[in-house]
Amino acid sequence: MPAHMEKDVKKGERIAKKLARAGVASRREVERMIEAGRVSVNGKKLDSPALNVVESDNILVDGRPVAAAQPAKLWRYHKPAGLVTTARDEKGRATVFDRLPPELPRVMSVGRLDLTSEGLLLLTNDGELKRKLELPSTGWVRKYRVRANGNASDQRLKPLRDGIMVGGVQFMPMSVEFDKQSGANVWLTIGLREGKNREIRRALEEVGLIVNRLIRVSYGPFQLGDLARGAVEEIRPKILRDQLGIQREPDEKPQALKPRGPRVRVQSGRNSPGVSLRGKKRGGR
Repeated sequence: MPAHMEKDVKKGERIAKKLARAGVASRREVERMIEAGRVSVNGKKLDSPALNVVESDNILVDGRPVAAAQPAKLWRYHKPAGLVTTARDEKGRATVFDRLPPELPRVMSVGRLDLTSEGLLLLTNDGELKRKLELPSTGWVRKYRVRANGNASDQRLKPLRDGIMVGGVQFMPMSVEFDKQSGANVWLTIGLREGKNREIRRALEEVGLIVNRLIRVSYGPFQLGDLARGAVEEIRPKILRDQLGIQREPDEKPQALKPRGPRVRVQSGRNSPGVSLRGKKRGGR
């Protein structure tokens, strides 16, 4: 390791953590950017994230200087179905970031919702906060309202509550509440503490239920509530302090922001009668 790097390794903070806090990307994604040769420090291109940096270092990403880290913020976003949760899509499909209000700063999603899923998606400008909220050790329950084709019974739902193996992947036990049977469909409320790829859809299919609508209604203590479809609202500093220990000066009361781009069409009767999109009042811990 060059002498100047040996000197810096004991002070400052890791380059990946620094860029994550500045909102460039998650720490893992920053490490991939470094490996791809997209990051330089003091005029030297990095090939490893094993470097600590200090405030006086000149950091460039893709040849552009990195802005100073802003105070960590968190937003609630009501994701409509039909958008992918990625910055760029190789198939050219519309992404959630294409539809966010233009006045938002650069943000990252906390976890994902797949193309046909909808509901609460948390957004943040801080990669370290994103990482913290995604860790299973955080222990927060993600709750979903699920409509599936088929008939439910305690016997059919028991494998979900016990933990089920699907395609060689072991899923952790889920909390599953029967809400109502409506014709050929059943409505359930399902809670997860960690979510693998398409976990609810795959688990329900394993017990003979085919999901045709999936709505995330809460992520830990954060609720979808009555946030309009496609709207974004910043979570208040007091809530960030109480729930996450993040200290910030109080801002003006956050306002719900309207989405940009084509309006997402809502079909008449889209919400099943008697089914509320509000999360339950109790916290998800």
